[in-house]
Amino acid sequence: MRLTSIPQLARDANRLREIVTTLSKYSLADWISRLDFEFVRSLFKRGQGTSLTQLTTETRIRLALSELGTTFIKLGQMLSTRADLIGPTLAQELSLLQAATPADPPETVRALVEAELKRPIAELFAEFDDEPLASASIGQVHRAKLPDGQRVVVKVQHHGIESKVKSDLEILAALAELAENNLADLAQYRPKATTAEFQRVLLRELDFGREERNLRQFADHFAADPKVRFPKSFPELSTRRVLTMEYLAGIPVADPDRLREAGYDLHDIARRGASIFLEMIFRDGFYHADPHPGNLFVLPDGVIGMLDCGMVGRLDEQLREDIEELLIAVVQGDARRLTAVITRVGSVPPRLDTAGLDADVSDFVSYYASQPMNKLELGRALNEMTGIIRRYHIILPTPIALLLKVLVMLEGTSRLLNPHFELIELIRPYQKKLIWRHLSPRRRLQKFRRLYQEWEHLGRLLPRSIIDLIQQAQGGKLELHVEHKRLESAVNRLVFGMMTSALFVGSSLMLSYKVPPAVWEISIPGAIGCSVSLMQALRLFWAIRNSGKLDQ
Repeated sequence: MRLTSIPQLARDANRLREIVTTLSKYSLADWISRLDFEFVRSLFKRGQGTSLTQLTTETRIRLALSELGTTFIKLGQMLSTRADLIGPTLAQELSLLQAATPADPPETVRALVEAELKRPIAELFAEFDDEPLASASIGQVHRAKLPDGQRVVVKVQHHGIESKVKSDLEILAALAELAENNLADLAQYRPKATTAEFQRVLLRELDFGREERNLRQFADHFAADPKVRFPKSFPELSTRRVLTMEYLAGIPVADPDRLREAGYDLHDIARRGASIFLEMIFRDGFYHADPHPGNLFVLPDGVIGMLDCGMVGRLDEQLREDIEELLIAVVQGDARRLTAVITRVGSVPPRLDTAGLDADVSDFVSYYASQPMNKLELGRALNEMTGIIRRYHIILPTPIALLLKVLVMLEGTSRLLNPHFELIELIRPYQKKLIWRHLSPRRRLQKFRRLYQEWEHLGRLLPRSIIDLIQQAQGGKLELHVEHKRLESAVNRLVFGMMTSALFVGSSLMLSYKVPPAVWEISIPGAIGCSVSLMQALRLFWAIRNSGKLDQ
């Protein structure tokens, strides 16, 4: 395959070369070099990579993604929520990814704000600080003051970041397709599906309007709770590239020493902060999906403030039921039921080792069931369960994988304030509520009503579909499309072998009948044909011997 046959990669050849060079520098591009595509292999001739052998593979992956910029940093952050795909060790390493992107010049920022809000900055704000508070991968934040004197922060998208991200997404999509179609060891991780999911998440994050709506929804859910505060948003001063919100001044949870010096009770802050997240998850089904210590602040009045609400998680009714069943199976120590739920909600490989999975889940349940509640580390237990799931190549739905990651991060953030914090103690009351809700007559009635509606819908469609099939069969219009996966190479080798055999037989006949021209009564065409057929046969034999299978 030539470069010109892949439009996405052809348009972004320079960026692709930069990606391959960076991966090579960190010794991470071996799988690309195995792709049987001339233009990709030729990229390795452009530069010499440096092998950073003193670093672990996980660290090198993190450094490579960080060097490649915004899109790949965000990819790493998303993959850090998918321990079921990449394993807990790499997920933990990728969770350390932080972007410190250089800030745009003040004139660029001001021009973008005025273009988005359709008015001069002098009319919009009484003050606007050109020096940014922070500059992350997608945007930078500036302090400002409204005409009425209220202090706000203005989040402004970096100039040209959207086009850069879309270009990188095209390259990732093309490389994911090549990897899934040509590399069996990477295909099991579903690179195409993972890239498509990442594309949806990142394009949503580029729209600041979504974060503004998230802020308003969180504020509505916690309007009666004085323990937490979300920044007030200003829709009239916000667009998809500019977000204006209330300025919250406080001490970040990431700095426990300052909190201690200010006289705060760190144990109380840890409990209150974790309780707020558990309310989001189990009460509202809509939660902040990035409980990073840098996103949580303690305000002067002791209230916990939450920032960066661009990444959120949602629990629909079906997901709630799945979580309830998982909790019931764990509480009752029913390993068989837990295995059944995992295989039902996850994407299971064709040849699942069910007996091995049952044995590992039984060991997991028996070990943690015997642990005293005050010594049970939820994060460790969740990581171990995720490791079991990954070992059997089961892929969890994205919402469940994200929830597990949030719970692990939440416990880690809480233990930054209180090393003896036990998240499981706060979850126990919700656990009982979920179990009672699962068994309640109202929930049973709702589930029955939903099943009835689905069967009713099927009952309306099925007769009509059967009649259509019968009519197509009677009219001779019924077509059956059969797809043979991974059969092309086997067929090609079979045809190649038949042609080689035919050439050998024909050449042998020419030798037998001494077909001219001949030298010393040996037919020259026959001798050439036999030699060529012998070389082709050896080539085919060598290919089959190397692959071990006809279809590889």
